[in-house]
Amino acid sequence: MKSFRLIQFTDTHLTGDAAATIRGVACLPALRAVMADAQHRCHRPDGVLLTGDLVQDDPSGYALIRQVFGASPVPVLCLAGNHDLPDHMRAALRGEPFHVGGEVEFGRWLVVLLDTWVEHSAGGRLGAAQLARLRETLQAHRNHHVLLCLHHHPIRMRSEWLDQVGLEDADEFMSIVRTHANVRGVLWGHVHQSLDSFVAGVRFMATPATCAQFLPRSDDFAIDDRPPGYRVLELLPDGTIATEVIWLERYAQRVVA
Repeated sequence: MKSFRLIQFTDTHLTGDAAATIRGVACLPALRAVMADAQHRCHRPDGVLLTGDLVQDDPSGYALIRQVFGASPVPVLCLAGNHDLPDHMRAALRGEPFHVGGEVEFGRWLVVLLDTWVEHSAGGRLGAAQLARLRETLQAHRNHHVLLCLHHHPIRMRSEWLDQVGLEDADEFMSIVRTHANVRGVLWGHVHQSLDSFVAGVRFMATPATCAQFLPRSDDFAIDDRPPGYRVLELLPDGTIATEVIWLERYAQRVVA
């Protein structure tokens, strides 16, 4: 049985302006730099994950997402973050290689894309209906290994300001994770930093942004000086996950904010 390699890019924060910057980083050049690095290191993956905040409150940014990823020979799995516009996202990224929301099978692995977007809120919520569907999906695919992907963090990041804008119904979500043994990993963006830990035997992973990063464990909002990053995941046949965060330590295209 084979393993499957996924590349996660998150929090690209693009706008219709290809030269736009966020917190001192030119977003499109930074995204192109992490993509080039991933292509050099990983050759052809089995799928790409875009876990939210693809754009910075600007629907015209999706044209750049299509420009960058539209020719991908592998599926590009997308979900919305708090800066996204879900209706515009679905319209702009309709058709292959894009998959917005839903589930995608990779052999015995099932990747589930959860929608935590809440209008006019930096925080996220799954809601009762989606939580019920998640239970049904996990039961229906009990013979699959499952990777759950969302934008907002379901566990505390030990950062006071950031933990105020996490997943509102995290307790309900975590209850589902704990009671379904086929959940192998939970993956998110939003926090602009790296985390890799195990909770009740499940791997929980946060991934840095392709642009600017947040300072870990800071009570107040603060920007870290770490470079753009992305994550490589290897989904193994036995249900384990091998993963690494890649930082572009030599990336030197920061600009003055």
